[in-house]
Amino acid sequence: MEGFFTKKKNVLIISLICTLLWGSAFPVIKISYEKLGIPTEDIFSKIYFAGLRFFIASILVFLASKFLLKINLEMRGSYIRPIVMLGMLQTTLQYFFFYIGIANTSGIKSAIFQSSGIFFTVIGAHFIYKDDKLNSKKILSLILGLSGILITNIGKEFDLNFTLLGEGFLLASAIVSSIATFYVKSISKDIDPILLTGGQMLSGSIILLIVGKVGLKGGGLAFDGTSFMLLLYAAFISATAFLLWYMLLKFNKAGELSIYRLFIPVFGATLSAIFLRGEEFTVKLIISLVLVISGIVVLNRENGQAVNRG
Repeated sequence: MEGFFTKKKNVLIISLICTLLWGSAFPVIKISYEKLGIPTEDIFSKIYFAGLRFFIASILVFLASKFLLKINLEMRGSYIRPIVMLGMLQTTLQYFFFYIGIANTSGIKSAIFQSSGIFFTVIGAHFIYKDDKLNSKKILSLILGLSGILITNIGKEFDLNFTLLGEGFLLASAIVSSIATFYVKSISKDIDPILLTGGQMLSGSIILLIVGKVGLKGGGLAFDGTSFMLLLYAAFISATAFLLWYMLLKFNKAGELSIYRLFIPVFGATLSAIFLRGEEFTVKLIISLVLVISGIVVLNRENGQAVNRG
């Protein structure tokens, strides 16, 4: 299994699958809000929707493990604390910020701005891992990528449009995601990635459901056929992408692997422009995407051969 998940071609393909799924979440979530009639200011409905998504995702992971993969997961007492800690980081906190932030920012802008988490991971890896240090090419890639994020956040009159509940919460989500990446790397060697994925989603989603339900007005969300299918797809995104990503993190370096997450804004911005009304590619957004992709190219040239050393 280690050979499969460290082979350069497989790392690229699996990473693209993960980032495509995560990128599709941007328009799916915004369309879900519209179909469910959740207004921008209704924070608790968004939190409750996030809790439903990840609770269903955890069930999908455990069902796939039992009936598709034929794996009997072993839960030990020593696993409970790290799984719950990861759930609070990866699911509760990250998606608390993410679901509120994306509701207050455009889908395209959200997709690109969220990519800042990749750069936090690359910088963090420099201080955490001895063999994952910053160098001139990594610094150049950070400058390119962060410039892309900055450009997409500049208004038509070159004023910085930054709101706490929009871009601020997306930035917080990205920081928490980066912290969770390092935490997954530290515990995935001892805990099966399938158990880790399902367990953290289950524990994290329960907190979101409780908080959302307490503040929810009207007692629940009014699902129809379309919104329910969107919820199931959002759960599928989480179950599949996080499981595959945890497998990659188990065998590869966090800093080097994180470069592929820069494809998330590419897929997210593209799909948002296709499926969301009122969103389209502008010259500013195209320039920002080019800069972000350039950051991928620079880092890939530096680490393309090294990604297999994890």
